[in-house]
Amino acid sequence: MLSRQRARNLVVVVVLAGVGLASGEIRKEYHFSVGRKVNVSIINQYGPISVKPGVKGQVSVTAILHSDKVEVDQSQGRKRVDITSHLLSGADEESGAVEYIVTAPPDASVNLHSRNGTLHAEGFHGDVTLEGAEAIVDVRDVSDAHVHVRTLNGPITMTNIREGHVEVTSLSGDVVMSSVNGPFVQVNSNSGKIRYDGEFGGGGEYFLTSHTGDIEATAPSYASIEVVARSEQGKVENDFQLQPRHTSFPIKTGSAFAGTVGKAASSVKLFSISGKIHLKKR
Repeated sequence: MLSRQRARNLVVVVVLAGVGLASGEIRKEYHFSVGRKVNVSIINQYGPISVKPGVKGQVSVTAILHSDKVEVDQSQGRKRVDITSHLLSGADEESGAVEYIVTAPPDASVNLHSRNGTLHAEGFHGDVTLEGAEAIVDVRDVSDAHVHVRTLNGPITMTNIREGHVEVTSLSGDVVMSSVNGPFVQVNSNSGKIRYDGEFGGGGEYFLTSHTGDIEATAPSYASIEVVARSEQGKVENDFQLQPRHTSFPIKTGSAFAGTVGKAASSVKLFSISGKIHLKKR
C-alpha cells in the first residue's frame, strides 16, 4: 500500500497515439494530487494553453504533442506543478507545437507562457499571469486576484474580472476589457487600441495609456469617478456632464478634459500621445 506522501505526489501518465488524433500526434495525460493554493506553471514554446477550474486537490493536464520532436517535462513540489515543453533537435514551430488542456483547483495560481498559442484562463480566484509574444490572450471570470498580462502584438480580452489588481502591458496588441473592476487596473500599450466597457467600480484607480492607439472607455450614467483625459496630438471626446476640477496642465477643448461624476469614488486617467480618446456614456 502506498504511503500517504507517495500517494500525494503520484503522477499518472497515459500515452495514446493514433486514437482520435491527427497522424503523428501523441496525447499524454498527467494527474497531480495537490494542496491548497497550488501554483501551476505551464511553459510552452508553441501552441495553446487552456486552464479552467476543476476539483479540489487535483491538477489534471492533457498534452497533445504534434510530433515526436517535442517532449513534456513535468515536476511537482509541495505547492507547485511545473510543466514545460522541451524541444528536441530539428523541432520547428509546427513539429514543436503542444496543446495543453488543464484543470486546477479554483484557488490555484496559474502562470502560462506561449510564444504564439492562445492563452485562456477562467474561473479562478488565485493569481493569473499570462505571457506571450504573438499569443492571443483571453482571461475571464476571475475574482479577488492579481492578473498580469504581457504580450508583444497579440490581442488581449478580459471579461468579468472582479476586485482585481490588473496590470496589462502590450506593444501593439489591442486590449478589450468588459466588466473589469477592482482597486487597481492599469493598461499600457504602445500602438494598440484600448477599449474598456464597465463601471470603473470598487473605488479603485484606473490608468489606460496608449502612445498612438485610440482609447474608448464606456461607463454607465451612474458612474462615480474622478476623470482626467488628455491626448497630446489626438482628439478627446466626453459624453458626461462633469463637475470641473483643477489639473496640472491647461484644459483645452478637444484635447483634454477633467472633472468628476457622482461621488468620484474611483480615479480614472486616460492618456495618449496621438490617439483619440472617447469617454462614452452607456
